Amino acid sequence: MKCEHCTRKECNKKTKTEDQENASVGVPSLAQDHAEKGEFHKLADAKIFLSDCLACDSCVTAEEGLQVSQQNVKDFFRVLNLNKKCDPSQHKVLAVSVCPQSLPYFAAKFRLSVTDASRRLCGFLKSLGVHYVFDTTIAADFSILESQKEFVRRYQQHSEEEPALPMLTSACPGWVRYAERVLGHPVTPHLCTAKSPQQIMGSLVKDYFARQQNLSPDKIFHVIVAPCYDKKLEALREDFPTAPHGFRSADCVLTSGEIAQVMEQSDLTVKDAAVDTVFGGLKEEEVRRHDGASSDGYLAHVFRHAAKQLFDEDVGEVTYRTLRNKDFQEVTLEKNGEVLLRFAAAYGFRNIQNVVLKLKKGRFPYHFVEVLACAGGCLNGRGQAQTEDGRADKALLRQMEGIYADIPVRPPESSAHVQELYQEWLDGADSPRAQEALHTKYQGPGLPALSRDIKW
Repeated sequence: MKCEHCTRKECNKKTKTEDQENASVGVPSLAQDHAEKGEFHKLADAKIFLSDCLACDSCVTAEEGLQVSQQNVKDFFRVLNLNKKCDPSQHKVLAVSVCPQSLPYFAAKFRLSVTDASRRLCGFLKSLGVHYVFDTTIAADFSILESQKEFVRRYQQHSEEEPALPMLTSACPGWVRYAERVLGHPVTPHLCTAKSPQQIMGSLVKDYFARQQNLSPDKIFHVIVAPCYDKKLEALREDFPTAPHGFRSADCVLTSGEIAQVMEQSDLTVKDAAVDTVFGGLKEEEVRRHDGASSDGYLAHVFRHAAKQLFDEDVGEVTYRTLRNKDFQEVTLEKNGEVLLRFAAAYGFRNIQNVVLKLKKGRFPYHFVEVLACAGGCLNGRGQAQTEDGRADKALLRQMEGIYADIPVRPPESSAHVQELYQEWLDGADSPRAQEALHTKYQGPGLPALSRDIKW
């Protein structure tokens, strides 16, 4: 199958059918008669979407494709089952970290409030044998705070001779993979170096939490539950292993849809449970999110911070102006008729391509762009809210958007836990350890010749 806009002769994008069939293997007490009715079982004839184009042979090697295919529910249950059978000294501590954009899907799917959905999911995972369930919001706090500081620094250092702007967000693994493997220069120097929430959560679990529990990182099997398949690719980045141990920070990534399918097929008795924290005995009492309509809200948080730090302007509610379509929006800070800051949100690859073309031509008016591969943002990730033919379930998505909007917003600056971790884990917010743990570097393909052949 090929993306409808692909210019290649063939596309080796792996269909999701095989992985989803594997999702039924090893699940305890499944209702087998209904297994084939799961929403993710009938994707063999689904069209490949623009976001799926990321996983063609210019973005994913054969080895990476194999590693991605191994990140499935079967692998998850392999570890669960080993814990029940093997020598206790060989047991793994299973930790699952859930992205906040996955929770509205579970809430809508099972007709629960988002808090009850979080507790139900946590209880279900623990009934399977998972030891700890975390929320990745604290990792997004770090990522946003580091992005804020980097933008202010770039703005102050920017010049015509050495342009540091625009800054492009780097939390979306599909977009980053495309930028690295296809676009290269001049795009990659503009990527924010702050690690994504998934990367930072991996370091928190395999480094800080492991030390708190007196565990070796290799004793922890860390699973991420995320709204999109590109998070599986993100787990393969070479600079993800947790220094100095050399173990991958995420051992397996499962989509919300994969987990929901297991929940639907299981008849286990589930007792709701509160989500854990990396601080051990403390529990997460309430679900919180950041200020984004369908994402972690990098644009809003960086915009407010930059307005205050650079121009001493306090911004309350951020006002978005829709431009060419609903997935391309603009935010500006103006004073006395002058535009001081011009930010944009570009979701989906049609909008991303326009951003890239303008950037290459030197006609780019924005200081900052929040870039997401999925049209509609993270809530519309391909790993959740899909119909049986692989298209977005618009009714379910609207319901999820309403649920997500009702979650209370917590600014990352207000998190006492984050400030505590900066000191206790990283030796201070501006320490070399913080730079190593919270920032990354990007590779490029050299001359991005392939990008010139792509017509969107």
